[in-house]
Amino acid sequence: MATPILDFDALAQAISGRTVLCIGDIMLDEFVYGEVSRISPEAPAPVIAAQRSEIHIGGAGNVARNIASLGARCVFVGLVGEDDAGKRLTAALADHAGIESALVCDPSRPTTRKVRFVSEHFSTHMLRADWEQAQAASDEVETKLIEAILPQIARADIVLLSDYAKGVLTARVIRHTIDAARTAGKPVIVDPKSLNWAIYRGATLLTPNRKEFAEATRSRADTPQSIVDASEDVMRLADCEAILVTQGEHGMTLVPRHGEAIHVPAFPVKVRDVSGAGDTVAAALAVSIAAGADWDTALRIASAAAAVAVGKQGTASVSAAELRRKILPHATLAAEEKVVSATGSLEAQLAEWKREGLRIGFTNGCFDILHPGHVKVLTAARAACDRLIVGLNSDASVRRLKGADRPVQDERARAEVLAALEAVDLVVVFEEDTPIDLIRRITPSVLVKGGDYTREQVVGHEVVEAAGGVVVLVDILQGFSTTALVHRARGGGK
Repeated sequence: MATPILDFDALAQAISGRTVLCIGDIMLDEFVYGEVSRISPEAPAPVIAAQRSEIHIGGAGNVARNIASLGARCVFVGLVGEDDAGKRLTAALADHAGIESALVCDPSRPTTRKVRFVSEHFSTHMLRADWEQAQAASDEVETKLIEAILPQIARADIVLLSDYAKGVLTARVIRHTIDAARTAGKPVIVDPKSLNWAIYRGATLLTPNRKEFAEATRSRADTPQSIVDASEDVMRLADCEAILVTQGEHGMTLVPRHGEAIHVPAFPVKVRDVSGAGDTVAAALAVSIAAGADWDTALRIASAAAAVAVGKQGTASVSAAELRRKILPHATLAAEEKVVSATGSLEAQLAEWKREGLRIGFTNGCFDILHPGHVKVLTAARAACDRLIVGLNSDASVRRLKGADRPVQDERARAEVLAALEAVDLVVVFEEDTPIDLIRRITPSVLVKGGDYTREQVVGHEVVEAAGGVVVLVDILQGFSTTALVHRARGGGK
């Protein structure tokens, strides 16, 4: 069966109107990054010269972050201690757009805190130090949690339980939540930690990783078929509609209670850090299902989100824009990523490239009907730099230069054709007759034109050379001219 076309923009629009109730164990994640400089003389262990540190909302709080960054609204219920880490988490959630929190404070326990020491060069976790009290909440705190959860269910489109086995999701809290959600007709996703899946009975979807699934089912779970074979009994025990087993670089396998299993391979990606990847998967599934996606679409969204997350350092959240770039073909994204107006986001992109030390090139033209002569100049221009910006005359500018019957294609069409070329990194539409103002703003290292110009005729050569740049003239390909092509197309002969 062919994979259905994914209308990502329609799905993203639907997600933006959904609310997810997320319940689970929040923690303060701290990452200390540095270089491994030597081996400690006191013990045979690497020494990290700390250079920077980052603090993130972790655990189920990271699920909430991802729900919000993907465009949905999140109502979060969790548990913190009466300590500095709890205050920091409370403040961070309050400042996070898209998250509304209802935190229960338990003065008798510390807020869960994890500090990871990471080798910057190798992206390797060297050591993790934990401060936690991993035991079930007391009867009194359980009651407070249930009282915080139940009124929120009516507002939610879906309920997500993120269990890190730190004490929030006790059997009593889970039972009250799932029963209330089922009564209200709301689907429930559980990212489980307990091996006794009977406590999650009535959930819509369970999302264990391969290790958790293998331990819970006492199976090898090393192939999609072995996962399918081991799922039948536990699905009956948990009375769930489906089980999704995540398998890292081997993808993910969903076994529904009715219908065929679905296996989605992992995206090829350079892994920098797997911290929180499961949180991202759970959040992506929740927002997709809340928006009405079927299993296949929800899995594709979750797989793409995981690929974005593991390509980042630390406990990462994934934006809808990042997800869109990962899941849609590059050609679909070319125009919107590469085309900017002269008053648009040009400076931000220039600043990023210059921070990376990239050599920026520039060329310009009307590019009314793209032909091999244009392609030769553009590819030669890109070979002379790291990033190529093409200045494109606007429709009004072309009319002033070429006459009232030009351009043949409007500026958006011309820009999209240029953007589809691999050699072009950015297209900037300008209104003036010449790109001199644009060249002053960009100050490129390389200014490129066709060899039918002399250096002195190239607009902006003084600006570029004064800044230490160079002018490059590319031999033109004889026999190609936009004016001649237009003439022939309009019946003017050769």
